[in-house]
Amino acid sequence: MHRAMTVVFAAAMAVVMGAGSGSGVEAPGAGEGGVGAVGQGPERGPVEADVAHHGHVSLWGGRLTVRLSTGNHGPSDLAGATAGLVFSEPLAAGQKLPAGCLWGGDRVVYCQADALRADGRDSEFLLDLRTAGDPAELSVDIATVWNGGAEDRNPDNDKHHVLVPATGDLYIY
Repeated sequence: MHRAMTVVFAAAMAVVMGAGSGSGVEAPGAGEGGVGAVGQGPERGPVEADVAHHGHVSLWGGRLTVRLSTGNHGPSDLAGATAGLVFSEPLAAGQKLPAGCLWGGDRVVYCQADALRADGRDSEFLLDLRTAGDPAELSVDIATVWNGGAEDRNPDNDKHHVLVPATGDLYIY
């Protein structure tokens, strides 16, 4: 069921983000080779990519900042990699997210990376958010929810649980 939900989400992200409509980023599975070519066919085996997330989170006075960098350690190029950020506290309604991100609820944000070349430059998002209240701390779970169907032999570097006390300090993951 989780796999079916991620496929539906990836399709929704492709529609929302305009993938495959001249945006320069192909939808997962599109194309004959290079970025966007996902799956296996007679001329190639399964695509393998190593999605990794890193960055930092800070909380102070109900203000929450998250720097999310998504990279691909290869060996194949990848399109459509999407991270889910799940917060333990609700976020204030009506906030604008950066391009490439969308709301999944009052505690969930999804961000779809730009096309990722193998061992290439990261795709980065800076989220400047407000919590619904003024919590003394919160936690955030960050994980890949869609990697374009690629095989990832090192899934541990794309899953993080970060406890963030309201100190204003940067908590690095």
